[in-house]
Amino acid sequence: MGLTLTEKIIKEHLIEGEMTPGKPIGIRIDQTLTQDATGTMAYLEFEATGLDRVKTELSVSYVDHNLLQSDFRNADDHRFLQSIAARYGLYFSKPGNGICHQVHLERFAAPGKTLLGSDSHTPTAGGCGMLAMGAGGLDVAMAMAGQPFFLNMPKVVGVLLKGSLSPWVSARDVILELLRRLTVKGGVGKVMEYLGPGVATLSVPDRATIANLGTELGATGTVFPSDGVTRQFLAAQAREADWQPMEADPDAQYSEMIEIDLSTLEPMIACPSSPDNVVPVREVAGRPVSQVIIGSCANSSLRDLMLAAKTLETREISPDVSFEINPGSRQVLENGDETGVLKALIHAGARIHQSGCLGCIGMGQAPATNTISLRTFTRNFPGRSGTKNDQVYLCSPETAVASAIQGRITDPRDLGAAPDLEMPGKFIINDNGIIPPLEDGSGVEIIRGPNIKPLPKFDPMPDDLDGVVLLKLEDNITTDHIMPAGSKILPLRSNVPAISEYVFSQIDPEFSKRAKETSPSIIVGGENYGQGSSREHAALAPRYLGVRAKLVKSFARIHKANLINFGILPMTFADASDYDTISQGEKLSIPGIRQALLGGADTVTIRRQDGSTFQARLELSERERQILASGSLLNWVKAQL
Repeated sequence: MGLTLTEKIIKEHLIEGEMTPGKPIGIRIDQTLTQDATGTMAYLEFEATGLDRVKTELSVSYVDHNLLQSDFRNADDHRFLQSIAARYGLYFSKPGNGICHQVHLERFAAPGKTLLGSDSHTPTAGGCGMLAMGAGGLDVAMAMAGQPFFLNMPKVVGVLLKGSLSPWVSARDVILELLRRLTVKGGVGKVMEYLGPGVATLSVPDRATIANLGTELGATGTVFPSDGVTRQFLAAQAREADWQPMEADPDAQYSEMIEIDLSTLEPMIACPSSPDNVVPVREVAGRPVSQVIIGSCANSSLRDLMLAAKTLETREISPDVSFEINPGSRQVLENGDETGVLKALIHAGARIHQSGCLGCIGMGQAPATNTISLRTFTRNFPGRSGTKNDQVYLCSPETAVASAIQGRITDPRDLGAAPDLEMPGKFIINDNGIIPPLEDGSGVEIIRGPNIKPLPKFDPMPDDLDGVVLLKLEDNITTDHIMPAGSKILPLRSNVPAISEYVFSQIDPEFSKRAKETSPSIIVGGENYGQGSSREHAALAPRYLGVRAKLVKSFARIHKANLINFGILPMTFADASDYDTISQGEKLSIPGIRQALLGGADTVTIRRQDGSTFQARLELSERERQILASGSLLNWVKAQL
C-alpha cells in the first residue's frame, strides 16, 4: 500500500513510535519559528536547558505581533529577542519585516521539511509542501534543543480538488467552504492533504491561505504537494535549489476523502463570532459596513493586494468605510511599490499600515461600537478585535474590496468582470530585515528589560489532588477566553505574575483573585476546550495561579499539549452527562492520582463532596504521564539531559 505525502514526510523524520493513527510518535524537526508574543517565553525556556546553540537546521525569531510601542516593554522584548538570536544561532526578522508565516513562506519554506512554530498558524508553510505544525513555546524550545516533537500520529484526510475557481472566487472561499462543512472541530487529530487536478490551478500563496486556515478546522497541519507551481514560486524567490518534487503515491490510502469541485464554489463569509459560522456572501449582502481590512497571515500576499488595487483602478472607496491594508511582508511592500499596487491603493483612499499582525491579534484597528468590520483575518472570536460585542466577519480579499467600494456587504460578482492579475516572474528580494545567525555567539550579551521575569518553578504532581471547581465553562472555549491578547495584555507576556492577573478576565474579572485564594483549583469545560491560538500562557498563567487540573468533554490538540507541558492534568469525562451535574464552587478529590499516572491507568475515580464518585479518562502517553508527574516538561527534560 502506498503512502500519503504526509506519511512520507513523517516516515523520513520518525524517531520514536509507529505510524498508526492515534498512537504517540516522536519526529525530528528541521526548522522552528517563533513570534514575539510567544517567543520571549520560548527562549527563556530554551535558556533553561543550558545548551549553547540551537540544534535545528534553521530557526527563526520573528517580531510581528507586538509592534505597538506605547511604552518600553515591547521595545525591550524586541532587543531581548535579537540578542537571544545572536547568542544561540537563530535568524532574526526585525520589527516591520513582516508576518512570520508570510516571510517564512517567502524565504525559508522548503518541500519535505518539518517546521514547528509557536504560533497556531504555522501550517501556512504546508502550502509549500512542508509538514508544518503549531505548538506551545516549550515544545518549540525542546525542538531547538534537538528533542523530538511528540504528538499522536494524525489521520490523513484527502481533499480532492477538481475544476478551477470562477472569477471573483478565491482560495479563501475554498477553506471557508470546508469550515462550513466540517466546523472548527472537524480537523482535530487530522492532517488535511490536498490532491487532484484542481491543485495545479492554485498558486503557492493560494495554497498557503488554505493551509493557514486549516488551523481553524482544528487540524494538526495541512499539506500540499510540491509540483511545478511550487518550483515556479521558489524560483521567483531565487530559491529554486530548495525545490524537490513531492506527492502522494498513486495508491495511497486516506482515512477519509472529501471532494470539492472548485468551479461550483461561490464567495463565502464567516459571520460573527466563529470562523465556521459560514454562509454564502449573497445571504448577508446589503448589511452596512464601517471597516474593511485586508491583511493577516491568511491574506496579505502581493496577490491579495494586487487584486484590491486592480479592482480599485476605476472605483473609489465608500466615504463611510475605513479601508485598511496590512501588507504581509517588506517584500510585499517593495513589490507592491514596483508594480504600482501601492499607488493605486493609496489613490483610492486606503490606509496603509506596517507589515505585521496588528488588528488580527487585537493590536490596534479596533472597530467602532455597533458596526460591522469585514476582515481577511483568521479569527473572529468575540471581543478579539478589541471592541466589546464586536461584529467581525471573515471573508476573501474579493469580498472585502467589493464591500469597501459599496459600503455594505457585497458579493464581488456584482462588480462585473474580474480583474486580470499578472504576478511578477521574479520578486524583488531584500533580506535587509533578516539578520542571519553568527557562527559563534558565545560572547553575545543577552539584553533583558525590567519586564522580563524568570520562569516560575513548578512542583511535581502530588500523590492525591483535591481542588475546588473554580470555573465551569461551555463548549468551544478559546485560548482568547483563557488568556486574552490585545495591546494592554500582550506586553506582559514576559512577566508571568503580571499577565496572570488577566486569566479568564473576559469571563470572570475576579478569577485571578479567586484563584490565588483557592489553590489548588480545577476548571471544568465542554467540547473542544482550548481551541484557537497556540499561546502557552493559557496554560502557564493558570498553573501559576494554582490550577492543577482541567476536566472537559474534549480538548483542542495544542492546548492539551500545553497543559501537560506545564503540569496541569488534562482529563475528559468518561460519561459526558456527568458534566451537567457538576457545579462551580464544589470540591473534587482525586485520590492516588500520581500512582494512577505512573501506573498507566486509563481512568481515574473522582470523589465529590457528597461522597458520590464518577470516572474521568486519562488519555495520555507514557511520556506525558512522566511529564505530569514531574510537574512540567522542563523539569522532565532537564532530568533527562
